[in-house]
Amino acid sequence: MKPVHIALAVLVAAVWGVNFVVIDVGLSDFPPLLFSALRFLLAALPAVFFVGPPRVAWRWVLAVGIALGIMKFGMLFIGMHVGMPPGLASLVLQGQAVFTMLFAVLLLRERPRRAQLVGMVIASAGIVLAGVESDTATVAGLLLVIGAGACWGLSNIAMRKAAPPDTFRFMVWVSVVPPVPLALISIPFEGWHHDVSALRHLSLSGLGAALYVAWGATLFGFAAWGYLLRTYDAPTVAPFSLLVPVFGLAAAWVWQGERMSALTFGAALLVLAGIAIGTLRRPARSTRPLVPALAGAGAARQEEHTP
Repeated sequence: MKPVHIALAVLVAAVWGVNFVVIDVGLSDFPPLLFSALRFLLAALPAVFFVGPPRVAWRWVLAVGIALGIMKFGMLFIGMHVGMPPGLASLVLQGQAVFTMLFAVLLLRERPRRAQLVGMVIASAGIVLAGVESDTATVAGLLLVIGAGACWGLSNIAMRKAAPPDTFRFMVWVSVVPPVPLALISIPFEGWHHDVSALRHLSLSGLGAALYVAWGATLFGFAAWGYLLRTYDAPTVAPFSLLVPVFGLAAAWVWQGERMSALTFGAALLVLAGIAIGTLRRPARSTRPLVPALAGAGAARQEEHTP
């Protein structure tokens, strides 16, 4: 890769990693479901009026919009709201790679390679260790983020089937799906008055957080990642997604003082090693990986499916 493209890949990983801290900031201003609805509303508008049609079947736009936008991000935001630290969330969420493999076996009838099974066990051990070691994460928060990883894995399978030729355009249309359902769910569960109060007393930090997760993590992140995937093959680009939890843990430590013990670093190494073993080592005869090494929200190409 050219140095400028390496720098771009690292920048995208940094943007996605820091995103977890920004989400935590936004949750101090918004109820989690409302915040998630705003994130996708800002990502969809006004971009949807300029990108053209998604160029895939509408059922895949709906499928990814529900699994990724409503279920995955809804559970992630609620999980962080009820006690999942942002650094740990960025690490545990990478369990999506394990769930992607499981769903590929169950739904696509794909046979996992030995390396993928070994990687799944190692990554799972790292996630369990991270959850057990943390003295700040709540059980509910941990389970919700694990559930978000499962929903992300399901959306990865849908994106593989959709194979959008333009990831940015596809993600803009996916962003159209979640806002209204999330807002409607927020009203009975988070309270109409709470939602209205959050919008009326919007602070600069809350607005900045909403714009960052919508325009930075979603639109810029996927536009840049899609460009890299159009320029290089998947095995060249995919390893950079492993930097996401590294930046997430570092950002949480620097800006929020999240505790990072030796066991936390050990858990992080297990998760990253497991994902690397399962996703980055491919047989020479195969050009389509079983498990995409996805980072911010997932991406796919017609020929290759990666972060």
